[in-house]
Amino acid sequence: MPNSELMPIGVFAQRSGLTSSALRFYADSGLLTPAEVDPVSGYRYYGADQVARATALRQLREIAMPLAAVEAVLDAGADEAARLLDEHVAKIVGDAAAARQKAAVIKSALGGNVPGLLIAMLKGPVLADAVEQVLSATAQEPGMAVLAGLRIEASHEAIALTATDRYRLSTRTLVPARPAEQTWAGTVDGDDLRAAVGTVRRSALVRIEAVAHGIWLRMPGREDRHCRLLSEDFPDHRLMLALLGETSTRATVAKDLLLRALEEHPGERVALHVSDHGVNVRPPDDEGPGVRLPATVTGGALRIRFETTTLYPAVSTAIGPDVMLDLRGHDGPVTIRSADRGDLTTLAMPVKIDHSA
Repeated sequence: MPNSELMPIGVFAQRSGLTSSALRFYADSGLLTPAEVDPVSGYRYYGADQVARATALRQLREIAMPLAAVEAVLDAGADEAARLLDEHVAKIVGDAAAARQKAAVIKSALGGNVPGLLIAMLKGPVLADAVEQVLSATAQEPGMAVLAGLRIEASHEAIALTATDRYRLSTRTLVPARPAEQTWAGTVDGDDLRAAVGTVRRSALVRIEAVAHGIWLRMPGREDRHCRLLSEDFPDHRLMLALLGETSTRATVAKDLLLRALEEHPGERVALHVSDHGVNVRPPDDEGPGVRLPATVTGGALRIRFETTTLYPAVSTAIGPDVMLDLRGHDGPVTIRSADRGDLTTLAMPVKIDHSA
């Protein structure tokens, strides 16, 4: 008979979250063999030390991992198990993306393959760069899917791409090779666009068409890509831009020098001291000498603080060797753009300075 430290299958099922039938199946599969089986009654008993393996088994099956892969994970060390999990999740994500694209093709066929509304025709490498630059200002936040999207606004003269995570706003305007048939605006799923960027970059021209629930990226000689539209309202970024205050200080600094100073800065926050002497990248508490960068500065001296995760991406996506910082006091949004090309503009929100400290 089993000893008192073992538990019958029903109790073990409650402890592990697995049903008794599932435990029998996993026992027959060799994934979770009972600690003891009564030779007369055939009752199965499990040890307390098997609960962890049973729980892990259940969790792996909940993410649709095949039995062979489950066994490999359960018997692997921590690093190998993590690698196998990453591979499985990547496959699920890839399969989901492929299924979504196939579904879009099927829906298009069901609709008679009617061409969508022409938004613009753009050079593939230019469009790919613009999408990557602007998408750097997106964020994945529960309940706010629109912050992970890219706003597209097309007119007869230009197409504007905009994204915001509430702390940054990035917008870039492109002149299409062929303009829109009529004005159009929509917010496109950022993940769909990221998945399409590689193909877009290798295409000489990309025809962007709007359909009922998304856009099509049509590329001659390559598979067309469908990107979903998001239903949530995009933040009123035009009002935000219109309400920007006057620039009080302007600094033009070499992009690579500023990025290097931010990369070498050890803290999560960074302060910029802007004066006639240049731009000094310092710790936010003003302790330490900082890194002084040569810069062309007009306007008054000021000090402004940022989260490094806000400022660095805004600077890194700027076009050209020099960036221009338009500052509006120590707590106003900062405009960051190329010193010689203004078609990519990013707003970055600073961290407010606590003067009571």
